[in-house]
Amino acid sequence: MDTISYKTLEDLGYDGYLLKDAPEKVIQFGEGNFMRAFVDNFFDRMNEKAGFNGKVVLVQPIPNGSFRLNDIINDQDGLYTLYLQGSQDGEAVREKRIISSVSRCLNAYEDWQEVLKTADSEDIRFITCNTTEAGIHYDPSCKLEDAPATSWPAKLTQYLYHRYQNGMPGFIILACELIDDNGKELEKCMMKHADDWNLPEEFKKWIQDENVFCSTLVDRIVTGYPRANADELNQENGYIDNAMDIGEIFGIWVIEGPQSIYDELPIKEADLPILVTDNHKPYKERKVRILNGAHTSMVLGAFLAGQDIVRDCMYDPTISAYMNEAIFNEIIPTLSLSKEDCVEFANAVSERFKNPYIDHSLLAIALNSTAKWKARVLPSLLGYVEKYGEIPKALATSLASYIAFYRGTELTEDGLKAINPVTKKEYLIKDDPEVLEFYAKNKDLDNAQLVDAVLGNTDFWGRDLCEIEGLQEYVTDALNLIDEEGTMEAMKKCLPAE
Repeated sequence: MDTISYKTLEDLGYDGYLLKDAPEKVIQFGEGNFMRAFVDNFFDRMNEKAGFNGKVVLVQPIPNGSFRLNDIINDQDGLYTLYLQGSQDGEAVREKRIISSVSRCLNAYEDWQEVLKTADSEDIRFITCNTTEAGIHYDPSCKLEDAPATSWPAKLTQYLYHRYQNGMPGFIILACELIDDNGKELEKCMMKHADDWNLPEEFKKWIQDENVFCSTLVDRIVTGYPRANADELNQENGYIDNAMDIGEIFGIWVIEGPQSIYDELPIKEADLPILVTDNHKPYKERKVRILNGAHTSMVLGAFLAGQDIVRDCMYDPTISAYMNEAIFNEIIPTLSLSKEDCVEFANAVSERFKNPYIDHSLLAIALNSTAKWKARVLPSLLGYVEKYGEIPKALATSLASYIAFYRGTELTEDGLKAINPVTKKEYLIKDDPEVLEFYAKNKDLDNAQLVDAVLGNTDFWGRDLCEIEGLQEYVTDALNLIDEEGTMEAMKKCLPAE
């Protein structure tokens, strides 16, 4: 079989949507699986449904390793197959699409002059980026004359300065890194580099006045290249695709920026799940507190009840009812967005957790649960107590399940060993060293003493949770119930009487 290309598809008689020739309107720093299953998919749909008629130039922003995705993408004419799959209305759904929005892929370290040359184009209007959470950071060692500079913000400063020197307008910059205020942080780093490099004041003013730095929230699980069944899919398609990509069918992109973005991107015309707003933070709060909070509040107790993957938990009547109690009656009432918006998102979360194509391991989600519980669950618990003056049963029980999960027997270099009370199998608790050392040190305390020590650990929570009236007593009772009858019974106790 030949590799996927326009010629190969023509020979196969492919009659689906393809955009072969169009001006390059977007430069994207980050060629990985997520961006190709998310951003480039959206541009492809805008091309098909709303006449955007634009191509995306990908840039690999880090040096080549042994795997050269840029070469693969170029060998395939920028084409790749995207599968989006999941659960909708209780049914398994699997969509296949050949993405033709990508024109080529450059490597910043081998093709830097070619990268800079794209800044000369009047057609390029948008910059998108996802250089991982560590990508947006200030590196004072970077120099203007580097070809290119090491850090992503320094590279972008070089790129924008090249554009500025040509007397051209700026860009709409859509940052997709998973950090708070990604667009604003990127701009801050760039301004520091402009100062370091003694660049003209007019350029610094141009950065701020002529460019729109958008902080965005991205939400889609992408599993990437399907190594397990790639050969089978290639046989089915009739071509070899070495850049094949797989993600869940759900996706939402919240962009903090001016409403004029709708005038430049045909988002509404293409009916895409993209929202432009003046404040993305309530939507991030909704995602973290509902989706991530549901994960963290449910998985530790479910694991101790003998479960292994998220999907199976959703079909257990007790665990799913407990999760819904936490989401709909304890988390949503504390959020700033409307109840209608939150309920719609929560229903989508339930469908996502049932995804028949993803075996999402509970132990994988349990990694670093101390920081996760603080960020994802504690704000909802505190909000509920402040609003109603009482302890939210499901969220407090999740704290008891967390403590039960972390009661290990032996601290090793790999983590803290513990025994699952239902399966009797050993599992490994993984967290920051100081967290594991705390639990190892306190493993012989009785439940009341352990709860007092955990809730009073201000290094964990940023405050003394023993000060919350009734919480210590409730968590201790729940932990006792877990020991005596298991986490399932503790979950049942949170549910309304029938």
